[in-house]
Amino acid sequence: MWDKFYSNHSQNFFMDRHWLKQEFPELFKPVDGSSSSNADGSRKTVFEIGCGAGNTAFPLLAEDPSMFVYAADFSSTAVEVVKNNPAYNETQCKSFVYDITSKSGVPPEIPPGSVDICVCIFLPENIYNILKPGGICLFRDYGRYDMAQLRFKKGRLLDDNFYIRGDWNAGLLFTQEEVGQFFARFETIQNVVDRRLLVNRSRQIKMYRVWMQGKFRKPINE
Repeated sequence: MWDKFYSNHSQNFFMDRHWLKQEFPELFKPVDGSSSSNADGSRKTVFEIGCGAGNTAFPLLAEDPSMFVYAADFSSTAVEVVKNNPAYNETQCKSFVYDITSKSGVPPEIPPGSVDICVCIFLPENIYNILKPGGICLFRDYGRYDMAQLRFKKGRLLDDNFYIRGDWNAGLLFTQEEVGQFFARFETIQNVVDRRLLVNRSRQIKMYRVWMQGKFRKPINE
Protein backbone atom coordinates (compact mmCIF):
# COMPACT_ATOMS: atom_id res chain seq x y z
CA MET A 1 0.00 0.00 0.00
CA TRP A 2 2.67 2.53 1.04
CA ASP A 3 4.91 1.77 -1.95
CA LYS A 4 1.96 2.43 -4.28
CA PHE A 5 1.07 5.60 -2.37
CA TYR A 6 4.57 7.09 -2.73
CA SER A 7 4.80 5.99 -6.35
CA ASN A 8 1.70 8.10 -7.02
CA HIS A 9 2.61 10.98 -4.65
CA SER A 10 6.39 11.19 -4.71
CA GLN A 11 6.99 14.82 -3.73
CA ASN A 12 3.74 16.61 -4.41
CA PHE A 13 1.34 15.37 -1.72
CA PHE A 14 2.70 16.61 1.62
CA MET A 15 3.96 20.14 2.20
CA ASP A 16 7.36 20.70 3.78
CA ARG A 17 6.93 21.19 7.52
CA HIS A 18 8.30 24.70 7.94
CA TRP A 19 6.27 25.02 11.17
CA LEU A 20 8.76 22.76 12.96
CA LYS A 21 10.80 25.64 14.35
CA GLN A 22 7.72 27.24 15.90
CA GLU A 23 6.21 24.07 17.39
CA PHE A 24 9.40 22.16 18.23
CA PRO A 25 12.25 24.64 18.87
CA GLU A 26 14.13 21.80 20.62
CA LEU A 27 15.15 20.62 17.17
CA PHE A 28 17.29 23.70 16.66
CA LYS A 29 19.11 23.78 19.97
CA PRO A 30 20.80 21.02 21.98
CA VAL A 31 18.82 19.06 24.52
CA ASP A 32 20.60 20.90 27.34
CA GLY A 33 19.58 24.26 25.89
CA SER A 34 23.00 25.78 25.14
CA SER A 35 24.12 26.52 21.56
CA SER A 36 23.21 25.04 18.17
CA SER A 37 25.61 22.15 18.72
CA ASN A 38 25.64 19.83 21.73
CA ALA A 39 27.44 21.09 24.79
CA ASP A 40 29.95 18.21 24.64
CA GLY A 41 30.87 19.15 21.07
CA SER A 42 29.07 16.20 19.51
CA ARG A 43 26.94 16.53 16.41
CA LYS A 44 23.22 16.73 17.10
CA THR A 45 21.51 13.58 15.85
CA VAL A 46 17.83 13.42 14.88
CA PHE A 47 15.86 10.31 13.93
CA GLU A 48 12.72 10.90 11.89
CA ILE A 49 10.34 7.95 12.16
CA GLY A 50 8.14 7.66 9.07
CA CYS A 51 10.09 10.07 6.87
CA GLY A 52 7.81 9.83 3.83
CA ALA A 53 9.18 12.01 1.05
CA GLY A 54 11.51 13.93 3.38
CA ASN A 55 9.17 16.79 4.25
CA THR A 56 10.66 17.01 7.74
CA ALA A 57 14.27 15.92 7.10
CA PHE A 58 15.08 18.43 4.37
CA PRO A 59 13.60 21.52 6.09
CA LEU A 60 15.58 20.53 9.21
CA LEU A 61 18.85 20.31 7.30
CA ALA A 62 18.15 23.52 5.41
CA GLU A 63 17.73 25.32 8.74
CA ASP A 64 20.71 23.65 10.47
CA PRO A 65 23.15 21.86 8.11
CA SER A 66 25.36 20.92 11.06
CA MET A 67 22.94 18.27 12.37
CA PHE A 68 22.71 14.66 11.17
CA VAL A 69 19.30 13.20 10.33
CA TYR A 70 18.38 9.52 10.15
CA ALA A 71 15.26 9.25 7.98
CA ALA A 72 13.47 5.89 8.07
CA ASP A 73 10.25 4.68 6.51
CA PHE A 74 8.39 1.39 6.13
CA SER A 75 8.09 2.06 2.38
CA SER A 76 11.13 1.37 0.19
CA THR A 77 9.60 3.67 -2.42
CA ALA A 78 9.51 6.56 0.09
CA VAL A 79 13.17 5.94 0.93
CA GLU A 80 14.05 6.07 -2.77
CA VAL A 81 12.16 9.36 -3.10
CA VAL A 82 14.28 10.79 -0.27
CA LYS A 83 17.53 9.48 -1.75
CA ASN A 84 16.68 10.89 -5.19
CA ASN A 85 16.05 14.37 -3.79
CA PRO A 86 18.81 16.77 -4.98
CA ALA A 87 19.29 17.89 -1.35
CA TYR A 88 20.11 14.36 -0.15
CA ASN A 89 23.70 14.05 1.06
CA GLU A 90 24.87 11.09 3.16
CA THR A 91 27.28 13.30 5.09
CA GLN A 92 24.14 14.93 6.55
CA CYS A 93 21.41 12.34 6.20
CA LYS A 94 20.96 8.58 5.96
CA SER A 95 17.64 7.19 4.77
CA PHE A 96 16.72 3.52 5.09
CA VAL A 97 13.80 1.11 5.27
CA TYR A 98 12.68 0.27 8.80
CA ASP A 99 9.51 -1.01 10.43
CA ILE A 100 9.39 0.76 13.79
CA THR A 101 6.86 -1.81 15.08
CA SER A 102 9.21 -4.77 14.46
CA LYS A 103 10.65 -6.85 17.28
CA SER A 104 14.18 -6.58 15.88
CA GLY A 105 14.89 -3.55 18.07
CA VAL A 106 17.20 -0.69 17.13
CA PRO A 107 17.92 -0.52 13.37
CA PRO A 108 21.51 -1.52 12.48
CA GLU A 109 22.07 1.89 10.87
CA ILE A 110 21.80 3.61 14.28
CA PRO A 111 24.04 2.89 17.28
CA PRO A 112 21.84 2.18 20.33
CA GLY A 113 21.45 5.11 22.71
CA SER A 114 22.96 7.60 20.27
CA VAL A 115 20.02 9.78 19.15
CA ASP A 116 19.32 13.21 20.67
CA ILE A 117 15.78 13.66 19.34
CA CYS A 118 13.21 11.37 17.71
CA VAL A 119 10.55 13.02 15.55
CA CYS A 120 7.21 11.22 15.22
CA ILE A 121 4.86 13.13 12.94
CA PHE A 122 1.82 10.87 12.58
CA LEU A 123 3.70 7.72 13.70
CA PRO A 124 4.77 6.85 17.24
CA GLU A 125 6.20 3.41 18.10
CA ASN A 126 9.13 1.52 19.69
CA ILE A 127 11.61 4.38 20.17
CA TYR A 128 12.72 4.11 23.78
CA ASN A 129 15.92 2.15 23.09
CA ILE A 130 16.95 4.43 20.22
CA LEU A 131 17.13 7.62 22.30
CA LYS A 132 20.04 8.65 24.49
CA PRO A 133 19.31 9.02 28.22
CA GLY A 134 17.85 12.51 28.39
CA GLY A 135 16.90 12.40 24.69
CA ILE A 136 13.56 13.79 23.57
CA CYS A 137 10.73 12.45 21.43
CA LEU A 138 8.66 15.08 19.61
CA PHE A 139 5.22 13.75 18.77
CA ARG A 140 2.35 15.10 16.67
CA ASP A 141 -0.67 13.24 15.32
CA TYR A 142 -4.37 13.75 14.65
CA GLY A 143 -6.67 14.12 17.65
CA ARG A 144 -10.14 12.79 18.35
CA TYR A 145 -12.95 14.67 16.55
CA ASP A 146 -10.65 16.29 14.01
CA MET A 147 -12.49 17.60 10.95
CA ALA A 148 -11.33 14.58 8.93
CA GLN A 149 -12.94 12.15 11.39
CA LEU A 150 -16.25 13.99 11.29
CA ARG A 151 -16.26 13.88 7.49
CA PHE A 152 -15.46 10.19 7.05
CA LYS A 153 -18.10 8.36 5.02
CA LYS A 154 -19.63 5.00 5.85
CA GLY A 155 -17.33 2.05 5.38
CA ARG A 156 -14.19 3.91 6.51
CA LEU A 157 -14.23 2.75 10.14
CA LEU A 158 -11.87 -0.19 10.77
CA ASP A 159 -12.01 -0.16 14.58
CA ASP A 160 -12.76 2.32 17.37
CA ASN A 161 -11.43 5.70 16.15
CA PHE A 162 -9.30 3.88 13.53
CA TYR A 163 -10.14 4.81 9.94
CA ILE A 164 -9.06 4.23 6.36
CA ARG A 165 -8.73 7.51 4.46
CA GLY A 166 -9.44 8.22 0.81
CA ASP A 167 -5.78 7.71 -0.08
CA TRP A 168 -5.91 4.27 1.67
CA ASN A 169 -3.74 5.61 4.49
CA ALA A 170 -4.99 4.17 7.79
CA GLY A 171 -5.06 6.51 10.77
CA LEU A 172 -5.83 6.38 14.49
CA LEU A 173 -7.24 9.47 16.18
CA PHE A 174 -5.81 9.92 19.68
CA THR A 175 -6.95 11.39 22.97
CA GLN A 176 -4.64 13.15 25.43
CA GLU A 177 -4.96 10.20 27.82
CA GLU A 178 -3.99 7.67 25.12
CA VAL A 179 -0.89 9.65 24.20
CA GLY A 180 0.10 9.79 27.87
CA GLN A 181 -0.34 6.02 28.18
CA PHE A 182 1.76 5.40 25.09
CA PHE A 183 4.65 7.44 26.48
CA ALA A 184 4.25 6.16 30.05
CA ARG A 185 7.95 5.21 30.30
CA PHE A 186 8.99 8.78 29.47
CA GLU A 187 9.01 11.99 31.46
CA THR A 188 6.28 14.26 30.10
CA ILE A 189 7.41 17.75 29.05
CA GLN A 190 4.27 18.53 27.05
CA ASN A 191 1.06 16.67 26.23
CA VAL A 192 -1.57 19.00 24.80
CA VAL A 193 -4.56 19.14 22.48
CA ASP A 194 -3.98 21.65 19.68
CA ARG A 195 -7.36 22.86 18.37
CA ARG A 196 -7.36 25.36 15.54
CA LEU A 197 -9.88 27.01 13.28
CA LEU A 198 -8.47 27.34 9.76
CA VAL A 199 -10.33 29.43 7.21
CA ASN A 200 -10.10 29.05 3.45
CA ARG A 201 -11.23 32.54 2.49
CA SER A 202 -11.33 31.92 -1.27
CA ARG A 203 -13.75 28.98 -0.80
CA GLN A 204 -15.37 30.41 2.36
CA ILE A 205 -14.78 27.17 4.25
CA LYS A 206 -14.07 26.83 7.97
CA MET A 207 -11.97 23.83 9.01
CA TYR A 208 -11.89 22.73 12.64
CA ARG A 209 -8.63 20.81 13.11
CA VAL A 210 -7.48 18.85 16.14
CA TRP A 211 -3.95 17.60 16.72
CA MET A 212 -2.26 15.93 19.66
CA GLN A 213 1.19 17.34 20.37
CA GLY A 214 3.70 16.11 22.91
CA LYS A 215 7.32 16.28 24.03
CA PHE A 216 8.63 13.36 26.06
CA ARG A 217 12.08 12.81 27.59
CA LYS A 218 13.81 9.51 28.23
CA PRO A 219 14.91 9.51 31.89
CA ILE A 220 18.51 10.63 32.29
CA ASN A 221 19.33 7.74 34.63
CA GLU A 222 18.39 5.07 32.09
